[in-house]
Amino acid sequence: MIIAVASGKGGTGKTTVAVNFALSLRNAQLLDCDVEEPNAHIFIKPHFKERKVIYIPIPEVDESKCNGCGKCGEVCVYNAIAIVKNKVLIFPQLCHGCGACTYLCPQGIIKEVKKEIGIVETGSKNGLQFSHGKLKVGEMMAPPLIKAVKKKRLKDKTVIIDAPPGTACPMISAIKDSDFVILVTEPTPFGLNDLILAVEVIRKLGIAFGVIINRSDLGNDEVIRYCRKENIAVLMQIPFDREIAVAYSKGIPLVEAIPKYNNEFKALYEKIRENIGHQEAKTQRKI
Repeated sequence: MIIAVASGKGGTGKTTVAVNFALSLRNAQLLDCDVEEPNAHIFIKPHFKERKVIYIPIPEVDESKCNGCGKCGEVCVYNAIAIVKNKVLIFPQLCHGCGACTYLCPQGIIKEVKKEIGIVETGSKNGLQFSHGKLKVGEMMAPPLIKAVKKKRLKDKTVIIDAPPGTACPMISAIKDSDFVILVTEPTPFGLNDLILAVEVIRKLGIAFGVIINRSDLGNDEVIRYCRKENIAVLMQIPFDREIAVAYSKGIPLVEAIPKYNNEFKALYEKIRENIGHQEAKTQRKI
């Protein structure tokens, strides 16, 4: 089973949930796909055994043979190629490495060169398998690196994915193909606004999901009321607790600092299994 942990905004406690959820399970794997700012390793402290540089293919044009037909610019859906005065301008920051320009060039004069976008590191700690990606400073293309991290998935494990915050392409790349998504939010106007956006995205993707409310005793009850109105399961509530904050500041996982949460995260796993079962039953009835 693949369970992604996401949030509509940063700072809600998404990584806290992902890390402690993974640590509470047996036979688990944690994939930190927040490649622009990975920090799960601070709490896991894994022993890394593998480091792989990740590249994407960038087009390179032989200008001495180019007739300026413009076909490469037409087929590039990411606007990474422009034709100016019969010259081909390539914008590597926008290129997704799809290869369409190379494949469809009528003259066959475009070749691909490798461009480094980041690294993927893999290791483990006390039986928990761990991988994360680190996007190279200055690079904007997170999805290819996220896909590289997801390729480290072990099929015999319960996989927990720490997704990037927000609702843009990186988040969608991370949660795609998951069996369930946990949306972590906070009971504030900003938390509710971004939760609503995230819910809309996940519903369009057709993935089962539920909500965890972090710092649940702060703010107001608008998030609870919204979830009730939308028939969204609130899977867990984590209070604003000084002991939790102190442990976090020291890089100590919640399940180690306050052992009772170990059972709470195990109970969360069972709730998710039940939720997925209900979703599958509804789908079968519709069919």
